[in-house]
Amino acid sequence: MDSRQSGDAWIREILDGHESRCQINFRMSKTVFKSLLRVLETRYNLQGTRRISSKEMLGIFLYILRIGASVFQCRERFQRSGWTISQHFAIMLEKISQMAMDIIAPNDRSFSTIPEQILNDSRYMPHFKDCIGAIDSTHIHVILPPNEQIPYIGRKCVPTQNVMAVCDFNMCFTFVVAGWEGTAHDTRIFLDAIRDPQLKLSHPPNDKFLSFVFQITFK
Repeated sequence: MDSRQSGDAWIREILDGHESRCQINFRMSKTVFKSLLRVLETRYNLQGTRRISSKEMLGIFLYILRIGASVFQCRERFQRSGWTISQHFAIMLEKISQMAMDIIAPNDRSFSTIPEQILNDSRYMPHFKDCIGAIDSTHIHVILPPNEQIPYIGRKCVPTQNVMAVCDFNMCFTFVVAGWEGTAHDTRIFLDAIRDPQLKLSHPPNDKFLSFVFQITFK
């Protein structure tokens, strides 16, 4: 770590530079970066410290997500210790997770209207008029230390997390829960989601239902 350019200076250079640099390094426009930072600061109490700004904390987080960067790579890019990188990535992950639970939700939480995709399609109407979405799980590959891998190795024969998601009929996510080991059964994850109010799964009214009707695939 011997660069003369600090991580904070690098981020300022990107935000003051050509639009493409922000897209390349953080996968978002400069306007979105600044808006996201403002929301995290005002609504989710993201705060910098005397040693690191909230702007750099967000930059570290997005940089890691963009390329799957290692702590070693981030140490070089941001001129920070491995401990600092790990600590502030964890802080950012918590803040983003809090925000996700607020914004990944149904537009109509009362489910008072029949979705147009059902209403206007004779294949589904009236059979699915009370269906409010589709739910399924998928396995996402994870990288773990060898001594922590066993609970995550299920039918895929590699370490995975079993991620459960709900989509509406516009193919927008309305609920996502991640973190479960690859060996965890879908039913166990679903039951935990409906019992844990902190996860904020919108429960269908008594006359509505969620349908396990398709496979969600991530590439």
